[in-house]
Amino acid sequence: MNRSHEVEYCNLELRFDRGQIQNLIRDLIQEGYSLYWNESESFFLVSVRTGRRLLKLRFQRTRGRYKMVGDYLIRDEKFALWLEKLINDSRGHAVVKRFRDRHLLIENIMFGEIIRLVEVSGMEHRIIFQKRPQITVEDMIQAYKSKRAEQRAGVLRLEIDYELAVLHDALQSEDAEAAEASKAKLSAMRLESLQLEL
Repeated sequence: MNRSHEVEYCNLELRFDRGQIQNLIRDLIQEGYSLYWNESESFFLVSVRTGRRLLKLRFQRTRGRYKMVGDYLIRDEKFALWLEKLINDSRGHAVVKRFRDRHLLIENIMFGEIIRLVEVSGMEHRIIFQKRPQITVEDMIQAYKSKRAEQRAGVLRLEIDYELAVLHDALQSEDAEAAEASKAKLSAMRLESLQLEL
């Protein structure tokens, strides 16, 4: 392993169902990693031993599915390659920062594909690659006809109402941990509602 290898994964958004998480755990065990996992009402945590470090992968539960969230600094080259394959296979989103020889390479990944690559050296940065959006007339017609945003908006309003009731109950019972978890969920829902322009 290259000791200078260091990769930071920020703003990860990878989506899984329960079976995919079980396959992910199986793959890590087959790769020789020591790990354990536990589950709460809102998170599924997988703790992986990489050398001397314990890396906790967090999967947030949302409506029977899971979303990998958080920022991860990884110094294990094999694990970094495995995570990049996971981002690609799950068609996820991430900002990947690679630290090498006083240079920083920043990759913006959307739907498992690099859309922008920037090199930072000291105060200077230069764009090495930037993918141009390729929107066709057909894509615009499909987006105009799509009812997904309206359907999701209706469901999201109900989810926000429910989560506000959960927060109210947590505040009434003075359960600070549940209240913070509820506030975090509401914050994520707020961002999604802004994206849907509710």
